[in-house]
Amino acid sequence: MTDRPSILFACRANAGRSVTGKVLAQHYAGSAADVFSAGSEPGDAVHPEVAAVLLSLGLDTSAETPKPFDPAATYTAVVTMGCGEECPYYAGATYQDWELDDPKGQDEATVRRIVGEIDDRVRRLLADLLPDLPLPPSVTRN
Repeated sequence: MTDRPSILFACRANAGRSVTGKVLAQHYAGSAADVFSAGSEPGDAVHPEVAAVLLSLGLDTSAETPKPFDPAATYTAVVTMGCGEECPYYAGATYQDWELDDPKGQDEATVRRIVGEIDDRVRRLLADLLPDLPLPPSVTRN
């Protein structure tokens, strides 16, 4: 058994918001947390506008593919971001619902704003779950 928290970021398509949360959390937490993402209706690929903004911040999404929820998994924390009525329930997990705009098809400035909002919330979540973890500077705040 590990002491590391496990975090699931969940949205509908698992192609924008939840991928952003996962990539940011992995960047900041490193091996201090196990981080996952999934969707209620997984898309075909990460939204290109999201991938482009994350890449411009030095974060690679090329290994990310949208996937469904794993009903057998267990998590310390579940963050829902608009997965509709299909958000999963995992016994023992704490839940946060982040109301965020969907970045799909949005212009670069809007996607950057959404990524910035997710960045702020991910950093707060990690500070709560891992209070002794020194967080590197925000990738969205220059």
